[in-house]
Amino acid sequence: EELPPLPQFESEDIRRQVFTHRSFHGRPNHIFEDHPDDPAPDNEKLEHVGDTVLSLVVTTLMNEMYPTLRVGPSTKIRALIVNNATLANIAVRYNLPNDLRLHPAQAVALKASANVQADLFESYVGGLHQDRGFEVVQRWLRDLFRPYVVSAYRIVRTQHGLSADSQPPRSHKSLDDQDVPSRSPFGDVNRDMTMTTVGHLALFNQHIQKSNQPVEWIYDLTNPEFDPSAQGDIQLLKPEMMKGMNATTIWSVRVMVNGKCLGKGRGGTKKLARNEAAKLGLKSLGIHV
Repeated sequence: EELPPLPQFESEDIRRQVFTHRSFHGRPNHIFEDHPDDPAPDNEKLEHVGDTVLSLVVTTLMNEMYPTLRVGPSTKIRALIVNNATLANIAVRYNLPNDLRLHPAQAVALKASANVQADLFESYVGGLHQDRGFEVVQRWLRDLFRPYVVSAYRIVRTQHGLSADSQPPRSHKSLDDQDVPSRSPFGDVNRDMTMTTVGHLALFNQHIQKSNQPVEWIYDLTNPEFDPSAQGDIQLLKPEMMKGMNATTIWSVRVMVNGKCLGKGRGGTKKLARNEAAKLGLKSLGIHV
């Protein structure tokens, strides 16, 4: 998918500072503050501003698109969107590292560093905010990150044991004409996972207790997002797309009755995993809900 046009700077001084890495001038970094007549010429301070602006715009956009989302999942979604891997990828797609000024002896290694690329993107946001104001930055970032918000929302839903899709997100009129790409910017997301209802687990336990049969729940703690061999409904993301991202733990459980496995399940919590296993266990017992 094409990225929205990159806003340009009006001030050449700010632009030069945005693309100046701290290694270029080799200033010591242990100083408490610069002299008023000699401020640091590198982009670290603009990066700090850009990090704050980026977090504000993305959080506001998420709240508008998914107004009923709770704080916990919202924090996970934002972390997936603004982590170094994502920001570095965007910086490279805009060709920002090509103009970065670095110490010649370190230029090759630093230009290839995801951390440096992500910091450069944040400094661009901070410099644009200082040069042209918040409104210009906000319009650009909202257009840029809308598809990332949609994809991250689907990913975190699956990590919570829910289906990838829910009702269409709400959006302001300024976003209504924006197309949501069919392909996730984070990789391929499985959309066949079913909605979980905790009633299956209670019903399964009732039937097992009535028959007075021994039951055992055997857990395996896995991170299928990082498992290159994972297939089908446990392959949530391509492993190479998850590098640098924080993955949510996925619990896997088998329900054993009289030594026989009646069902398997996976979920973001032990209870959700047990419920999925119980759903298959009910079918094995000939009980269709």
